[in-house]
Amino acid sequence: MSRGLFITFEGIDGCGKSTQARRLERRLEEEGNASLLLREPGGTPISEDIRKVLLNPDNSSMAPENEALLLAASRSQLLKEVIIPHLEKGTIILCDRYIDSTLAYQGFGRDLPQEWLRQINRLAFELAIPDRTFLFDLPVDVALSRLGDRQRDRIEATGVNFLEKVRNGFLTLAEQESDRYIILDGQNQIEELEKEISSQVLRIIS
Repeated sequence: MSRGLFITFEGIDGCGKSTQARRLERRLEEEGNASLLLREPGGTPISEDIRKVLLNPDNSSMAPENEALLLAASRSQLLKEVIIPHLEKGTIILCDRYIDSTLAYQGFGRDLPQEWLRQINRLAFELAIPDRTFLFDLPVDVALSRLGDRQRDRIEATGVNFLEKVRNGFLTLAEQESDRYIILDGQNQIEELEKEISSQVLRIIS
């Protein structure tokens, strides 16, 4: 591969995307493919520091615009420091959340203008649009039940109505970019989802 493959995993919190990203990474390694699993926000020392600020429940007064700007800063650092160099080397990049999460959470969820969000994330659209995006869709009540009684981070704790808007936002984005998105039923068995995802990705590689 002259250029690596860029795969992203999206969905509301509790949808199972992180589990499937780890399983795909393991499968790709078994098949002898160079891969790298990242998460957003995060993935570099600077981006991980931004993540701590974004998810800290004590920062409940954070303005939605500042939330979006911090996410864009974290993403820009990850792009320049990790994603672009590894794609240029032919690595398969797996990213647990990316630009679509911003459009869904801060756009549809926080009601920020989509065009402004695209402008502040210009580098993501110019340098690295995902080749495929797996969207794990499931009802909000099911997702919240999976999170259990553990302490919620600042965004997880926003509420049911917020997550409903985010879920609908993801589905809208998937409809708008149906060539890139693959919608999966997040309530399916883990093994069934793993099989479908690995089959799709290995087909692209071959």
